[in-house]
Amino acid sequence: MNAEGGCTCGQVRYRLKAQPIVVHCCHCRWCQRETGASFALNAVIETAEVELLGQAPERHPPERIDTPSASGKGQAVFRCPSCKVALWSHYGGAGENAAFVRAGTLDNPDACPPNVHIFTDSKQPWVVIPEGAEQFPAFYSGRDVVHLYGEDGAARWRVLRGR
Repeated sequence: MNAEGGCTCGQVRYRLKAQPIVVHCCHCRWCQRETGASFALNAVIETAEVELLGQAPERHPPERIDTPSASGKGQAVFRCPSCKVALWSHYGGAGENAAFVRAGTLDNPDACPPNVHIFTDSKQPWVVIPEGAEQFPAFYSGRDVVHLYGEDGAARWRVLRGR
């Protein structure tokens, strides 16, 4: 894929070295509160496939902010230490092996349309999900993974989860 992105001030730049496994459009109330928007668009990818760019990325790494989550397992949000834009998260369920990259921080966010809409029971009533789009009232189950991620994506997800 080789898509690049970064924060608003340009201090933190990154590259996705592979296609995302899946792109979630999450309509849960937690995402609404945390983003100040109607949903969050997260491209899920192996953390090892997110490469920090720049002359000395170790001098300007994203800042980790640990926050609570609806699951109770917490979320680590990685933000630019200067402008504070959220770039990606690690969620308790997937751990640090999976980065949930904020698609809006990509230079071309159009490259990551959602594969699935989740937590649609709490979506804003004026948000219209396209006809035929995959959607679930809450989170989908493990039996939906192959259908949503494809065989390759499901295999990558199993490796991430250590299964």
